[in-house]
Amino acid sequence: QVQLVESGGGLVQPGGSLRLSCSASGGSFSIYAMGWYRQAPGKQRELIAHITTDDTPTYADSVKGRFTISRDNAKNSVYLQMNRLKPEDTAVYYCNAAYLGYSYWGQGTQVTVSS
Repeated sequence: QVQLVESGGGLVQPGGSLRLSCSASGGSFSIYAMGWYRQAPGKQRELIAHITTDDTPTYADSVKGRFTISRDNAKNSVYLQMNRLKPEDTAVYYCNAAYLGYSYWGQGTQVTVSS
C-alpha cells in the first residue's frame, strides 16, 4: 500500500504559476500510473493530468498547454506545474496512484486563483 502527500497549493493571482508535488511512500512507486485530479466546490472530481509508468502524459482539454505533469521515480514523486492559472482552476487538487485495480489517494491541497 502506498501513502501519498500533496504539497505546493496556495493562493495565486490569475496568470500566475504554482508547482504541486506529491510524495509517495510505502510502495514501489515506479509501478504506479500517477494522476492529478481536482474537485471544485459543487462539482465532481475530475482527472486533469495523468502519467504512465513509461512517462507518457495526457491532459484534460481544460489544462492542456498550461499544465505539465512529470514524475521522478528516484524521488518517489510526481509533480504538476501549473502556468497561466485562471480563477476556474480553483479547486482541491488530489494525487492518485493506480496499479492493477488498486487506487490510492492523497489528502489534497487547496489551490485558489484570485486577485
